Amino acid sequence: MVKIEFAPLHIPFSRRLETAAVLQWVFSFLFLGQCCMALFILIVLSGYWHAAALYVVWLYLDWDTPQCGGRRSSWVRCWRVWKHFRNYFPIKLIKTCDLDPEKNYLFGFHPHGILAAGAFGNFCTEATGFRELFPGLTPYLHILPFWFRFPVFREYIMSAGVVSCSKKSVTHVLSQGGGNISVIVIGGAAEALDARPGSLILEALNRKGFIKIALKCGAHLVPVFSFGENELFTQLENPEGSLVRSIQNRLRKIMGFSMPLFHARGVFQYSFGLIPYRKPIYTVVGRPIAVEQNVNPSAEEVDRLHSEYLEALNQLFEQHKAQYGIPEHDHLVFK
Repeated sequence: MVKIEFAPLHIPFSRRLETAAVLQWVFSFLFLGQCCMALFILIVLSGYWHAAALYVVWLYLDWDTPQCGGRRSSWVRCWRVWKHFRNYFPIKLIKTCDLDPEKNYLFGFHPHGILAAGAFGNFCTEATGFRELFPGLTPYLHILPFWFRFPVFREYIMSAGVVSCSKKSVTHVLSQGGGNISVIVIGGAAEALDARPGSLILEALNRKGFIKIALKCGAHLVPVFSFGENELFTQLENPEGSLVRSIQNRLRKIMGFSMPLFHARGVFQYSFGLIPYRKPIYTVVGRPIAVEQNVNPSAEEVDRLHSEYLEALNQLFEQHKAQYGIPEHDHLVFK
């Protein structure tokens, strides 16, 4: 019999606000898109098809916006709810050097974790002070194009500065003068299947598409490591070769996104649920790797820059790991 640890009755109101902020974020990430689709279908079936038809026309005209820089809203990014979201963990953005706002950058974010809380909190909101730390720079978080197929939900996520991770989208961001940052979670859906407390496994050895785009656009590469990202959820054991992992990999290839079987805590108890644990996240932005534009890079040039990037990422991790609770004998594992 599982013993349930209930939350104390007398908890400061500020902590309840933090939990509520994270709850709405988890709900939005996992279910809001499906709810928006269901609501759209309900509107059609309820006889208000003319309203749905107008939105479909808008969708047709606006279809390429997620691949052309999106449509961000400073108001949404500055909602007070994101400060409560930040304080729940808490999340902190650490700058190691200044970045020139006259140049464009491609941030490689590691690790993915289960829900990429650090990527969202730091680059889709202003709660951690991005504008103050990196004045003159505008971040764009790239996610799977799949999410922009949900009506209304697509408008919401674009307002936070989220855009498609297609090649066209990344190229568009990095070709618009200076001061733009493409933030790409390099490990993607595959890496989420290894996200569990203590894991340092990164899907990186065969991820070279972002290197080629950086070369073609002349965007400087910046490794970013988010300490604590993998500590937020517990995941069902799914070692390589197991039945669970085989099913997950097959579903990922079919649908384009992974389905990690995870849990953490609930709203009123700490034993199970989909709310992440209260674990600190420290997102460290490394030093840029200068990249000269080459519109037709060779495979050797891509491999060379890829190796340089992985070395810089490893150095960033080794330099900061002791400060954020990683034992000296633990190292990154690239696969």
